[in-house]
Amino acid sequence: MGKGFFNVPIAVNEPVKSYAPGTPERDAVLKAYKEMYNSTIDVPLYINGENITTGNTKTMSPPHDHKHVVGTYHLAEKTHIDKAIATALEARKAWSLMPWEQRAAIFLKAAELVAGPYRYKINAATMIAQSKNIFQAEIDAACELVDFLRFNVQYMTEIYSEQPKSTNDAWNRVEYRPLEGFTYAVTPFNFTAIAGNLPACMALMGNVVVWKPSDSQVYSAKVIMDIFEEAGVPPGVINVVFGDPVMISKTVLSSPDFSGLHFTGSTFIFKELWKQIGNNIHNYKTYPRIVGETGGKDFIMAHKSADAKQVATAIIRGAFEFQGQKCSAASRAYIPKSLWSKVKTLIIEDIKSFKMGSPEDMGNFITAVIHEGSFDKLAKYIDAAKADSDVEIIAGGNYDKSKGYFIEPTVIVTTNPNYTTMHTELFGPVITIYIYEDDAYAETLKLVDSTSEYALTGAILSKDRYAITQATTALQNCAGNFYINDKCTGAVVGQQPFGGARASGTNDKAGSPQNLLRWVSPRLIKETFVTPTDYRYPFLGE
Repeated sequence: MGKGFFNVPIAVNEPVKSYAPGTPERDAVLKAYKEMYNSTIDVPLYINGENITTGNTKTMSPPHDHKHVVGTYHLAEKTHIDKAIATALEARKAWSLMPWEQRAAIFLKAAELVAGPYRYKINAATMIAQSKNIFQAEIDAACELVDFLRFNVQYMTEIYSEQPKSTNDAWNRVEYRPLEGFTYAVTPFNFTAIAGNLPACMALMGNVVVWKPSDSQVYSAKVIMDIFEEAGVPPGVINVVFGDPVMISKTVLSSPDFSGLHFTGSTFIFKELWKQIGNNIHNYKTYPRIVGETGGKDFIMAHKSADAKQVATAIIRGAFEFQGQKCSAASRAYIPKSLWSKVKTLIIEDIKSFKMGSPEDMGNFITAVIHEGSFDKLAKYIDAAKADSDVEIIAGGNYDKSKGYFIEPTVIVTTNPNYTTMHTELFGPVITIYIYEDDAYAETLKLVDSTSEYALTGAILSKDRYAITQATTALQNCAGNFYINDKCTGAVVGQQPFGGARASGTNDKAGSPQNLLRWVSPRLIKETFVTPTDYRYPFLGE
């Protein structure tokens, strides 16, 4: 590892462990999983470095075994949110003035704790809480979280190194101050790394945070906070609260000291929060920063020149890894008629080979969806597809929630390019495919662009460079992350900065310097060395 600006190590991506049979990491994560699964934990609020219990609790259960309880977590009242805000503002007095290298050291240490002693615990927690198989847990909870923490330190030092031109007369410098007030992080269930990154990146830049994780991710959020505490994040810098999201957000957004929202979740909730911020705008001391990554209706577009096996694999991996519960997951595909017969056969063969069940059995590619609400929504759309005349289910279509929230990977083929599942975000293992005539490529590209309100990810598969160029131009506004000859998921920190536009968010690119710049308020300082003593300029001479 080389050295970057200010002699900080240049970040490298954390290697992904294989967890193949017989490897030590496989044994280690299974041991951690069993120990955590067969015990219970109590998760308190974390405010000002203190664990706070309220007595008002909810239970936590794995999605793949919803009758099994692995712990409880405590729900906040409004007084706790007020305390978290007050605590954060008090902590800001010292944290905002802490030298950048001291903040960097804390989060670099956190990265190494995740990569080392906490790796199997945070992976096991993610397998239990979010029902991820071990590979999905490894690339998320371990590798991506490590990458966020390391690369953010590198990006911070690069930002600080960007300075204006000075002259012999004056020294010009920019101070990248944290935002005045406190920030609010609202994080989703589906990525442990996102849950850790949203509060951490703001804190790294000198901000203080009130963090509300998803109720479905509390178990692994507790591990993240344990890591931050051990790494040396001071009391009050990151405060963690659980409970009624409406009450928590209303309390936070009502504070005059609110200065920024960092959000990942549903488009509807993000718009509602934005509306609240707008309604409160006259109450704030500063204009709040609003950064959000929301939903997607992500596509795979195949050209007639594409390789059928590559198309089928992109669909299988893009649509069904982590049960399609990625905002980047492929949920609609457009396949040329000449390619469809072979692609269809390959997709059906692959789905028949899937095993589904608990992530503890590492032979399972598919596990459960996150909770009963998600299960019921998906089942409703699948049942509707079974009844509708312009669609056909060619694979999957079954579901069972007697033990866990299991939805079979389902492939719907439609003759209607505007069928409801072509434009409605489902967030589950369901993809809808439209077959187009080979000579309607240009028209189909227009269809891809206009079908969805979202613009997060998309992919084109083709061997024809002219066709690739055509698609890249035609689809420039409907995907913030665009993939050529690959699936539409799998953005890696430092390689593919992630984010979309339209209804998919503000496109501030997590995993890049652009995102960190949203959490600073630059101050220009000009220092003049020889100060003028006469107002007169030469042009005033006689």
